[in-house]
Amino acid sequence: MPKIKTNRGAAKRFRKSATGRIKRGSAYTSHILTHKSTKQKRNLRGGGMVAAVDQKNIARLIPYK
Repeated sequence: MPKIKTNRGAAKRFRKSATGRIKRGSAYTSHILTHKSTKQKRNLRGGGMVAAVDQKNIARLIPYK
């Protein structure tokens, strides 16, 4: 069996948790931060888990992570 290539864009955005679910960072954190309130930026710091419907597709993109 040949090796499966990892999607490099997905590898930079997603990680697998200890339980096997897929972790993600929050959106809206990269620029135009002066227009966002301190409360909004603070709440965006924490990441989240990928939705259950997307788990299978993203797991295919990062087979060895």
